[in-house]
Amino acid sequence: MVQLYNLHPFGSQQVVPCKLEPERFCGGGRDALFVAAGCKVEAFAVAGQELCQPRCAFSTLGRVLRLAYSEAGDYLVAIEEKNKATFLRAYVNWRSKRTENSRVCIRMVGHKVEAPFSETLRDQMFIIEMPLSEPPLCISCCPVKGDLLVGCTNKLVLFSLKYQIINEEFSVLDFERSLIIHIDNITPVEISFCVGYFAVMSELEVLILKLELDPKNGERVNHHPHKTNNPMKQTEDGISNETSQFESDDFVICQKPMELLGEKSEQSGVSVTLESTGLADEKTKYFHIQHLLYRRFTPDISSYVSPDDIRLHSLQLLPIYKTGFLTSDGKNLSQEKELLSLFCFFSLPHVGYLYMVVKSVELMSVYQYPEKSQQAVLTPQFLHVITSNNLQCFTVRCSAAAAREEDPYMDNTLKACPQVSMDVCALRIQLFIGLKAICHFKNHIILLTKADPEAIPERRESPKRLLSKKDTSVKIKIPPVAEAGWNLYIVNTTSPMQLYKEMVDYSNTYKTVKTQSCIHLLSEAHLLVRAALMDASQLEPGEKTELLEAFKESCGHLGDCYSRLDTQHSHLALPYYKMSGLSMAEVLARVDWTVEDGSQKYEKGLIFYINHSLYEDLDEELSEELAAKVVQMFHVAEPKQLPHILCSPSMKNVNPLTAMSYLRKLDSSGFSSILVTLTKATVALKMGDLDMYRNEMKSHPEMKLVCGFILEPRLLIQRRKGQIVPTELAVYLKETQPGLLVASVLGLQKNNKIGIEEADSFFKVLCGKDEDVIPQLLVDFWEAQLVACLPDVVIEELFFKLTSQYIWRLSKRQPPDTTPLRTSEDLINSCSHYGLIYPWVHVLISSDSSADKNYTEDLSKLQSLVCGPSFDIACIIPFLEPLSEDTIAGLSVHVLCHTRLKEYEQCIDTLLERCPEAVIPYANHELKEENRTLWWKKLLPELCQRIKCGGEKYQLYLPSLKETLSIVAMELELRDFLNVLPGDGTAAFFLPYLLYCSRKKSVT
Repeated sequence: MVQLYNLHPFGSQQVVPCKLEPERFCGGGRDALFVAAGCKVEAFAVAGQELCQPRCAFSTLGRVLRLAYSEAGDYLVAIEEKNKATFLRAYVNWRSKRTENSRVCIRMVGHKVEAPFSETLRDQMFIIEMPLSEPPLCISCCPVKGDLLVGCTNKLVLFSLKYQIINEEFSVLDFERSLIIHIDNITPVEISFCVGYFAVMSELEVLILKLELDPKNGERVNHHPHKTNNPMKQTEDGISNETSQFESDDFVICQKPMELLGEKSEQSGVSVTLESTGLADEKTKYFHIQHLLYRRFTPDISSYVSPDDIRLHSLQLLPIYKTGFLTSDGKNLSQEKELLSLFCFFSLPHVGYLYMVVKSVELMSVYQYPEKSQQAVLTPQFLHVITSNNLQCFTVRCSAAAAREEDPYMDNTLKACPQVSMDVCALRIQLFIGLKAICHFKNHIILLTKADPEAIPERRESPKRLLSKKDTSVKIKIPPVAEAGWNLYIVNTTSPMQLYKEMVDYSNTYKTVKTQSCIHLLSEAHLLVRAALMDASQLEPGEKTELLEAFKESCGHLGDCYSRLDTQHSHLALPYYKMSGLSMAEVLARVDWTVEDGSQKYEKGLIFYINHSLYEDLDEELSEELAAKVVQMFHVAEPKQLPHILCSPSMKNVNPLTAMSYLRKLDSSGFSSILVTLTKATVALKMGDLDMYRNEMKSHPEMKLVCGFILEPRLLIQRRKGQIVPTELAVYLKETQPGLLVASVLGLQKNNKIGIEEADSFFKVLCGKDEDVIPQLLVDFWEAQLVACLPDVVIEELFFKLTSQYIWRLSKRQPPDTTPLRTSEDLINSCSHYGLIYPWVHVLISSDSSADKNYTEDLSKLQSLVCGPSFDIACIIPFLEPLSEDTIAGLSVHVLCHTRLKEYEQCIDTLLERCPEAVIPYANHELKEENRTLWWKKLLPELCQRIKCGGEKYQLYLPSLKETLSIVAMELELRDFLNVLPGDGTAAFFLPYLLYCSRKKSVT
């Protein structure tokens, strides 16, 4: 049973001053109403709450059977009957019709307007006649493009709207018959058309199709359509033919009901073919048909019924367009109409069906009417249904479905929307005597009422006669001569804001009992506002801002409901409060803190919202009073979350004594853990009780403390206004336990609790350094990263950071601001990326007696990195420029790098020039295997040449020459050894080495 709320969606009403009883009527854009009576159409001006005034009138060929208006193109189209013949005519430029006797131009569709006559068309109405091979039965205009679809027996004819360009300043509206869609065995009673989507309805069948451009550019649609063979249809036809001969007054043959969605609807047995009406050229478009829905109903034959009880009515396609009403800048994404969602409605006398069509075909809602319906009209906000004596208003779920189409990630922690499956309800059943017809445009409902004549006894027909399919042609009822007792009303619908306020006030009656009805009604109010914002074309200039505020307010109300009521969807309190724009303090101010029966109960929704909000970086600090209430709340409802809650930046103002008392209760309750210990230490530090702090920190080993920091990173690091802020505990650890601090941040990074750049920024802020200054604690952290070999850390980037810092300090002679946590020896022993420093480097460094020991560690670490197996030397060469070779420290690094690049000859020259005593250790370590020849090809000639030149380093070169001769004599044969000796050397000096070389051969 549909729930009924006694609200007021209908406002004031007025009578349309028609002279004759209306036969057909429809809305005309934003400001007009068309009424057809007799052989005349009257247009009335409708503007807001003002009285409806006649605007113009024009004659028709005959009685108007169907009437439709297209806002795109601003034209009126009608099916007219005269002398039992039907005509299809479009009335264009009707706004220029001043009087009933004004001139009217009539022309055939596609007729080219000559230039001399174009000026006369500018200021007068003209009629376009569209001849058809078969009588038109029904019509529909595309609300987006203005194309016209005409339903005939077993086919649909599509007229495309176009403009004949007369000159640069003037064009004339026209139509082009572009396509014929043949649909076998369905005679359309009503059709609806929107941007390539077709809905066709017969008495008991509904078919929805989509016309698509063929991306394969295959065969063009046939000029002579052929029917596709469908096994199901052939079978049904065969059964029908065979059983027709057995039909009698005692038997009725009915087809079973059927609902086919998506691709399955192709199995309906309805054959659909396309026929092009133009000549093939390069601009020809290729189409194919996609079946979306087929539904067939079977009448209830359990009792005698009248024909109207077994017929469908009120077929309608309702488009909803993209609006982007909730964009960050508050502006629409586009002013053009772009289809977002499409909905299809049709109805039996006692049941209505609403389908979602665009991306997937799905039955959204089923409407059970309390009494037999006559007609219905669907809007983005409501479904209006008329019975013989009632105007009923039902809610719809179009805006909920469209919201999810626009944002597929709607249902998350930031955004939510009432579900499409939520039960619909009736907002009002308004008494209206003698209702006959209804239409809707803008904010108006048009109703035709007529008092029923005295009941005339009618002969009841058998169900078999009523269900006979032998006469499939549509017979449009011709109304009798006008009788007294009719009225045409314009009922103004209540503005969305006014109705929203009434729904909110109504929902207050459910708050005390805490029922689902409160959520249901507030959800209806939310969807009402959301639908109004989506239908932006109907909004007044200042109404949108008011609706946006109402949207936020409705989110706040829904957040209140989900936070207070114990429901399975209590988690929705979070996204609704987020969308409301309320701060956490404002939400807490709305909570009823009164205690009932001496105990306080907190619902899951509120706990979930507060818990999630305190985990976020809200840049909001709760007052001491609210913070105390939050602590009390979690102590009662979620005691395990209390340490996490106290670490939130929003709880900065909580009284430390209050926090400590609740933490001690956790200890006594068996919740003691490392996290509780660290939280107590933090509170103790805030209280200034260092003894308590030390006792808590000493109660667990350091590795367990690191695990505690990983469980709750906010003990060390917090974020405010997008910036990283170290906590008071982190500042204290920097002074007292920097190793624990570095290990903890490393653990956070290893467990993806903090990023690489965030960690760097944390240490810079913690040490109070500028962005360009690197504190030693950050260098310690980089070294720890290299030792830990974290998978997400790029080793090359760490090498670059460390070497740059080592080089900068050495070049600036800048000592570390704090004592390094690791020495070079520690790093060599614990990290494979730091290699053993080559022996000759120690000889080179020891030769400098003036070296400053303050820089020894940085130099050793840099040398060890260069000696390591992972270091890419070529990348670091450009950054060595600040490190001068004038110092032994700089020289050692340069020679190391060139050695790693296998530039041995350059290194030998450098060492011979700057530190001859290191040449032999260098040669012993580097000149091996394929580089062994450099002993006699490079080193020996260089030493001989330098000794020959003499100088102050003669005594340093001489031992090196002797050692070199010993190595060469051992390596070479006597003849080769003689060849490498200098020709002008003293024989006595080289003789011992020659004898050694010759004896070596004799022994061999």
